[in-house]
Amino acid sequence: MTSPPRLMTALAVLLATTLYGTTTAHAEDDPPGTEPSASAPVDVDPNDPDLKLPDGATLAQAKVLDIKSVVEEQSGDERREDTNTSVTLALQAEVLFGKDSSKLGAEAKSRITGIADEIRTQNATRVRVFGFTDDLGSSAHGDVLSKRRANAVHDVLSQSLNDAGITYEVRGYGEQYPIADNATEAGRKKNRRVEVSFPRTEP
Repeated sequence: MTSPPRLMTALAVLLATTLYGTTTAHAEDDPPGTEPSASAPVDVDPNDPDLKLPDGATLAQAKVLDIKSVVEEQSGDERREDTNTSVTLALQAEVLFGKDSSKLGAEAKSRITGIADEIRTQNATRVRVFGFTDDLGSSAHGDVLSKRRANAVHDVLSQSLNDAGITYEVRGYGEQYPIADNATEAGRKKNRRVEVSFPRTEP
């Protein structure tokens, strides 16, 4: 029978590490929202005889990913991701903007104000506003449009919150980090979005 420490080691390897050849993972290559929020629960000894690595392979640094709950409206207009450390709210671009535009519509401001209310409730002092597009058109155009849209959402958030103690990170990622298949219009619609994320209040 496997002893608990060895079982924990095996579990940690399966859940918290990835095998690489001679390269290692770099944090800047990770998509937004996948940063580790805690250290590994156990140290993994790469020289453990029970750990079978291919010749020349090394262990990447262990990463603990939060348990994530994802809720999406049936219409797909809004998507919410909750982890034990953060909240991410995504609004589809069609809900916020006209086609190929970064000008907010009338309904958009009330939705963004609702997000501001939750940021206030969580007492968040750090807010990320990231814009994304589908892969139609040029990559350069998508980068510019997604940044303009993120800026527009940020402007309404900052006005609604009116709190100098909040730090904002605003970026446009263009077609990077899709959450659906760009081969279909339904997928592209989901990828055209602005995400607002912020830390959850410590329990």
